[in-house]
Amino acid sequence: MKLKVLLLTAFAAAFSASVKSQVQQPARPKLVVGLVVDQMRWDYLYRYMPRYGEGGFKRLLHEGYSCENTRIPYVPSVTAIGHSCIYTGSVPSIHGIAGNNFIINGQKVYCTDDANVKPVGTKSRAGLMSPRNLWVTTLGDELRMATNNQAKVVGVALKDRSSILPAGHNPNGAYWFDDETGRFISSSYYTNQLPKWVEAFNAEELPKKYLSAPWNTLYDKASYTQSTADLTAYEDGIKPDVEATLPLDLPKLYKQYGYGIIRNTPWGNTLTFDMAKAAIEGEELGSDSVTDLLAVSCSSTDYIGHQVGINAVEIEDTYLRLDRDIAAFLTYLDHKVGRGEYLLFLTADHGAMNNARYLIDHRIPAGSWSEARAKDSLNQAVAQALNVQGLQMVSHVMNNQVFIDHKVAEAHAFSLDKVKHVVIQQLEQDTAVLYAVDMATVATSPLPADVKERIINGYNRERSGDVQIVLKPAYSPHGLKGTDHGAWNPYDTHIPLVFMGWGVAAGASTRQCFMTDIAPTIAAMLHIQAPNGCVGQPIQLR
Repeated sequence: MKLKVLLLTAFAAAFSASVKSQVQQPARPKLVVGLVVDQMRWDYLYRYMPRYGEGGFKRLLHEGYSCENTRIPYVPSVTAIGHSCIYTGSVPSIHGIAGNNFIINGQKVYCTDDANVKPVGTKSRAGLMSPRNLWVTTLGDELRMATNNQAKVVGVALKDRSSILPAGHNPNGAYWFDDETGRFISSSYYTNQLPKWVEAFNAEELPKKYLSAPWNTLYDKASYTQSTADLTAYEDGIKPDVEATLPLDLPKLYKQYGYGIIRNTPWGNTLTFDMAKAAIEGEELGSDSVTDLLAVSCSSTDYIGHQVGINAVEIEDTYLRLDRDIAAFLTYLDHKVGRGEYLLFLTADHGAMNNARYLIDHRIPAGSWSEARAKDSLNQAVAQALNVQGLQMVSHVMNNQVFIDHKVAEAHAFSLDKVKHVVIQQLEQDTAVLYAVDMATVATSPLPADVKERIINGYNRERSGDVQIVLKPAYSPHGLKGTDHGAWNPYDTHIPLVFMGWGVAAGASTRQCFMTDIAPTIAAMLHIQAPNGCVGQPIQLR
């Protein structure tokens, strides 16, 4: 009897310990990789699919779970906000990043500018950056806190904002490309000296290698049937004196313009993946039982898209090469971290519209709109209405918003409501403008619900403008060459979202979800708290 009691006690203790262990140590992947393709429209997954290999985009779609109807829930749909939203699950109204540029105390500010830090790895101003303008935690911040800072978090991108904002406030490192030196750099916010592995990577001088041969098409140019002719009126050249056509003499351009040329080539993405692999090796990411996070952003797709639009041979060639780069990166992760041991998601920070001139040529309503001309006409209208000659009441027109100089209004004892009324009246006379809305009363404005919600989510009372401008579809401030983004429309806000790897079964869904849902989905899978400004919901990956 005594023996039986002892055995039962031992069994109960073992069972309790087992349960306790399971509770204390939830199953997690070794590494989470966030892969953001800057300016990637959702339809790029399928537009070039017949020419993709089996190991890149096709593998993600075949092995992963694709959320086919993922939308951005705010405006303006731009890079800094997109990267912030992906990793915070929040919106500009809460997280504070109200644009690539926004206004603080009446002054235009770049999203990651920080004059209180020092450049690391360079002497250029490119190193004067930090995440201090971001008000909330990121997925990486929460992962670090959940593991008592044992988890390692690293951000890598050509663009500073695309590395800094995803990496968050307390990463092990954030690195971005410096055009002046051709090196990946950081700032004293993170470290006083580049790690040895970054120095070793920079010493390889890979940008020189990638710029040592012309950019020619991967396949015969005649086979690029998803693109317009190689030289059209829809495209800008990589530089003002360079034709928008391939092949492109990269060695000559490098000699003339320096390392920054690589941003506008597919090898900017290749270089980014090289740096991502170096980060995995140097920081030993995914090498132990504590989950790490690597935030990677491919910026070249955006630079090239802005230049040539969405229908150019250059874009098609860029995505075919990116497909190969992704395939090579996935194979690397399979061997380095282990197939099924890492969790990867692919998404985009925003999409892009068709070139306006291209649309006009195909009898689709479109056009260009000028922020500078709008600012001048608004200031003239306000000065006339208030009978004060030369009055400059509008300080900025950017992010499709009008910024009124409140200090000028106060100095003249003008009613802000009256000024906004004049601004709105003037904008409504513009044939390119669909709506002009007072930010303070947008909730009660007669707007479509989808548009209204995006404006409310994008409005930050400390950093956004006073009046929101909604242009007609296919109108943009970019001009008539290349492309732009920033609006609420599907071409700017319908993005790819594919999860693959640890804990993910193959599948797809057309249920609507949002960019804000990415961070809470990953947080739920990791059994950690969602970022502290998160407004999204976990996606059911089945």
